[in-house]
Amino acid sequence: MRVLVSMDSFKGTLSAPEACECVRRGLLKARPDLEVTACPMADGGEGTLDVLLGRPGGVRMEREVAGPFPGRRVRAAFGWFPESQTAVVEMAQASGLLLVPGADRNPMKTTTFGTGELLRAALELQPREILLTVGGSATVDGGTGAALALGWRFLDEKGNPAGFGGEALSKIRKIEPPPAGFSPRFRVLCDVDSPLCGPDGAARVYGPQKGATPVMVAELERGLENLARAVKEQVGKDITAIPGGGAAGGLAAGAAAFMNADLVPGSQAVIDAIGLKSEIRRADYVITGEGRFDGQSARGKVVAGVAATAKECGVPVIVMAGDVDASASKGRMEIVRAIAARPPGMPLDAALKRAADLLEEAAAGAASSL
Repeated sequence: MRVLVSMDSFKGTLSAPEACECVRRGLLKARPDLEVTACPMADGGEGTLDVLLGRPGGVRMEREVAGPFPGRRVRAAFGWFPESQTAVVEMAQASGLLLVPGADRNPMKTTTFGTGELLRAALELQPREILLTVGGSATVDGGTGAALALGWRFLDEKGNPAGFGGEALSKIRKIEPPPAGFSPRFRVLCDVDSPLCGPDGAARVYGPQKGATPVMVAELERGLENLARAVKEQVGKDITAIPGGGAAGGLAAGAAAFMNADLVPGSQAVIDAIGLKSEIRRADYVITGEGRFDGQSARGKVVAGVAATAKECGVPVIVMAGDVDASASKGRMEIVRAIAARPPGMPLDAALKRAADLLEEAAAGAASSL
C-alpha cells in the first residue's frame, strides 16, 4: 500500500519536512509493509520558500532588511530560480509573526517594510516573475510598508509621511507613485481567501492573533477602509473585497494595488510547482495536516488544497494535526478522518515541547486503520 505524506508546517514547532518525517516514522513503526513517500507542502505562509527551494535549480539568497518593527534589522532570505528567471519572496522571512515575541505583538506598530526591501533586492536580478508568498505575518498595514520600500509615498493631510504600521492607515490622505521603472509580473500566493475589509477581513479575523485588542481591531478596520478608499480614488483600483486581499494583514491587497499583482490560492500554486498531483495519483492514501485543523483550514490552507486535489484523483485523505476542531470544517472538504496529536487534557505548552513525538505516536496509531 502506498501512502503519500504531505504536511504543512506546525507553526513555531515543526517545519513541513520535519512534520512529514514524524508521520513517516510513525507509519513505518506500526506498519513496515507500507510504502511511504514524503512531499512537504505549504500554502504561501511561512515555510513556503523552503518547500519551493526543495525543487532543483533554486538558489537561496540572503539580505539584511527591516524586521517587523521599524529600526530593527533581521537576516532574511529569498529564492532565485535562474532558469525560469523567477524570484520567490516569503514575507514571513522579514515581517513574520514568529519574529515578534508574544508580549511585543502590536499590529499598530509592525510594518511590511522589510518585505519591500526583499522585493527590491529581487528586482535587482531583473526577474520575469516574482512570487510573493504571504501568510504568518505580524502586520496589518495593508502592504503600505512594502510599497514604501518600493518608492510609493503615503502622506497625511499636511503632506507629511503618514508613518509605518497599522496606526498610519487612518492618516493617509494622498498616495504618490514612484517613478516608472522595471516591473515584472507579480503573483501573490495567498494562504487564505479572506477579503481586506469586513467581518471576514484582515483586521477582525486575524488582528487578534497578531496582538490587536478590540479597540485596535476597530481602528485597524477603519484604517484599511480609509486605505481602500484612497486607492480607489487615486490609484483607480477597488481592493476592498478581492478574495485573498486580507492575507498577511492586507499585504495581498496592497500588492494588487501597488505592484499590479495577481492574487492566487497559495496551496494550489505550490501543488502545481512541486508536481503534487502526480504523486497523489500514485497513492492509495494521502495524509496531510497542520498545527491546528479548524474553520480556517478550509479557507485556502494546505489541508483544503491537498484534499481537493486528492478528491479529483479519487484518493482518500486523512488529516493529522496538533489539535482538531473537525466540526468547524464539516462540509467544507472531504476527508476520511481527522486525528489530533495532542492527547485530551494535555496542556498546550507541554504538547508543543513534545510535538514531534506526539505526531509520530498519532501516525503509528492511525496506521492500523489504513
